[in-house]
Amino acid sequence: MTTETQTHQFAAETREVLDLMIHSLYTNREIFLRELISNASDALDRLRFRGLTEEGLMETDERLQIQLSVDPELRTLTITDNGVGMTKEEVISNLGTIARSGTKGFMSKVREQKGSNAPELIGQFGVGFYSAFMVAEEVTVETRAADSEEGWRWSSRAEGVYDLEQIEKAERGTRIILQIRETDEEEDEESLDPYLTEYRLREIVRRYSDFVEHPIEMDIERDEPDLDDDGKPIEGKTHKVTTTETLNSMRPLWSRDKSDISKEEYAEFYRHLTHDWTEPYETVHFKAEGTLEFTALLYIPSQQPFDMFDGSQRDSQISLYVKRVFITDECGDLLPGWMRFVKGLVDSSDLPLNISRETLQENRMLKQISKRLVGKVLDTLSWQLKNEREGYDGFWQNFGTALKEGLITGGDEDGRIAKLLMFSSTNGDSRTTLAEYVERMGDEQKAIYVLTSTDGATAKVSPHLEVFRKKGFEVLFFDEPADEWLVDHLREFDGKPVRLIQKGDLGLETEEEKTARETMQADESGLLEAIQKHLDVTVKEVRLSSRLSDSPAVLVTDDADMSPGMKRMMERAGQAVPESKRILELNPEHALFARLRGLYGEDTQSPKLAGLSELLLGQALIFEGADVPDPARFGKLLTDLMVGAE
Repeated sequence: MTTETQTHQFAAETREVLDLMIHSLYTNREIFLRELISNASDALDRLRFRGLTEEGLMETDERLQIQLSVDPELRTLTITDNGVGMTKEEVISNLGTIARSGTKGFMSKVREQKGSNAPELIGQFGVGFYSAFMVAEEVTVETRAADSEEGWRWSSRAEGVYDLEQIEKAERGTRIILQIRETDEEEDEESLDPYLTEYRLREIVRRYSDFVEHPIEMDIERDEPDLDDDGKPIEGKTHKVTTTETLNSMRPLWSRDKSDISKEEYAEFYRHLTHDWTEPYETVHFKAEGTLEFTALLYIPSQQPFDMFDGSQRDSQISLYVKRVFITDECGDLLPGWMRFVKGLVDSSDLPLNISRETLQENRMLKQISKRLVGKVLDTLSWQLKNEREGYDGFWQNFGTALKEGLITGGDEDGRIAKLLMFSSTNGDSRTTLAEYVERMGDEQKAIYVLTSTDGATAKVSPHLEVFRKKGFEVLFFDEPADEWLVDHLREFDGKPVRLIQKGDLGLETEEEKTARETMQADESGLLEAIQKHLDVTVKEVRLSSRLSDSPAVLVTDDADMSPGMKRMMERAGQAVPESKRILELNPEHALFARLRGLYGEDTQSPKLAGLSELLLGQALIFEGADVPDPARFGKLLTDLMVGAE
């Protein structure tokens, strides 16, 4: 039976939102199928829930499913479910008004009656539904409610109105028929024909709806060979065979209990998710319950991704699902950018399904989820550091720089990242943590001493270490580019100040040592001023050193000045760097100082004194891994010295 067709105007808010939904909110056409499948799954969940208390609403062993079918000749794609269906009033409410959602009302009612026993529902019917018009010139909905004998047909071309008529519909549920638009070849527009092909539909279901718990089925027609009486294929003869295939896996790994998942299954899903064929270093799988519910399955890779430090890739790439429905694979707000090495996904029960990438950044729930994720990853790394040191050492080689980036960018308010940092030091070949360093400190040592350097080999032979070896104080090597920034942000640890040993006065002298040095410096003031005059372009002061025992000289940076390493990095980045001069410290106990004293005593204007001063400066620069300012000049002076020595 079909009644007279009634034409209705869309509600005012629907007309206003419809254009936004079609042209602005959804940027990927293919997600229309995600929305319609989600709505169908929602309808199946609602039926199953009502069936628990409403006798006769559905068969006890009835199979709930979603069916896709395509007619290429008619250019139609149909999505069918045997769910709860809709009454006439629900059709008008759900499909004619966006502001009032059937699912919203249902969820509110269930929470009032059942509280935490509410079923997990997917989608908000009547919101994402309108994305169908991105691919369809006309949409038809045929539906019959579970507790009604009346069927209804809704149809619209999204032109401000929709038609509604009563129809005969034998089966309960909803059927949505999309009349796929034909693309104008003259328009610069992607063809919509793939949405009528098995391959494309399979791909979309696998990408967005693979883990919907109800089967998404499709009848697939294949050519099979005819067989002779012996059951062997007859060459050149085939017949059509149609089979029903399930397109989705239905059981997401992350929804299962950890105890039921093998290491191999975790690894296989990691490969599926990341296309990285090595096994992950660590897996973090947990479910948060309470006021904010979500499940997270995160992986820490065993190898550094090739694009980890690519300037164009600075955000995390954690996938976001809402109630098992894929939302985005690049949710940069789920983890801070420095954690971009972490792979995986989050499935939230509380976020709205129709959330867009634009509104993700403003969602407070997402910030709460992010805080929990960061905490879980740091907890996992802390456990690994404590219990699996060898494995953590491998992790550090690959991702230590990322942790340093986290501290530098302000992601270490509670000091947890600092506890995970590792450095080489003067205490053997193994890396050490800051906590282990502090534990080895003697009562006499008041600070954590660090040396920045271009590389580990250069650090180990630095003249700056001499006084620390003499006193038995350990020094950490900050020998990566990121460490130049790190030393400016890691000011203290466990109540101990962090001191850069190339800067300022270290305060390691006794009063007697300090008095003796100052007395000698006053006595040698003429020589020191003469050397500074020769080096005035690059050196602002020449003084006697309390740092040296073996080397003749070392360069020191004033506390207020930029370190040479930072200066070099900023210059390479094309940034303007203010000019600053450094301090040259001389070892008064070294034979070379005696040589300089002798030359100055013979002739205060000695050209040899000038040459040796330049060589001394060049040597100090080379010891710290820097370039001499004038290599040709330095080479000539060195040659003259060798010739004279002969």
